[in-house]
Amino acid sequence: MYIAMNRFRIAPGREEDFLDVWRNRDSHLDEVPGFKEFKMLQGASQEDHTVFISHSVWDSEDAFRAWTQSEAFRKAHAGAKSPEGIYLGPPKFEGYEVVL
Repeated sequence: MYIAMNRFRIAPGREEDFLDVWRNRDSHLDEVPGFKEFKMLQGASQEDHTVFISHSVWDSEDAFRAWTQSEAFRKAHAGAKSPEGIYLGPPKFEGYEVVL
């Protein structure tokens, strides 16, 4: 099993705007072989940002990598432009192989 995560730093007061972007997008993940589940995690708010982490579970790293090259990935990210000022920099990707 493989876990793929993106860490987002979100501007104070823009948390609901960020969540609305994710609530209203069609991820197309339900049509992707090897996809198991998705969660959006929210950390405690700091003075200058709030951390959110997208957390997806896959059968394997190969299944995840295949998704990033797929039509479903392109459809999910097409027109995914967010309102200005939500993100404090690009997301940071982290991938993990489940070992236990």
